[in-house]
Amino acid sequence: MSQNVIAAVDDLFFASKIRAVAEHLGLRIQFARSDQGVIDAARGATPSLIVIDLHSQKFQPLELARQLKKDEQLSSVRSWAFSHT
Repeated sequence: MSQNVIAAVDDLFFASKIRAVAEHLGLRIQFARSDQGVIDAARGATPSLIVIDLHSQKFQPLELARQLKKDEQLSSVRSWAFSHT
């Protein structure tokens, strides 16, 4: 069974890099389209990791992280946030 990763990333360059690394590692990657999309996807297929772009214009990264941690079902899912300039 493949491990799942959900990404809250809207930058195409970083999305392609994340996809390439995930595929190289044999991970299944899913890119969500909204904060709620991340939460819904995570509830549907408990991921091993959620990747969050802190510079995203599409997502509200800090609020998303708060929502994930306060959700009983998702609070133990690891999240990794990154910043780029």
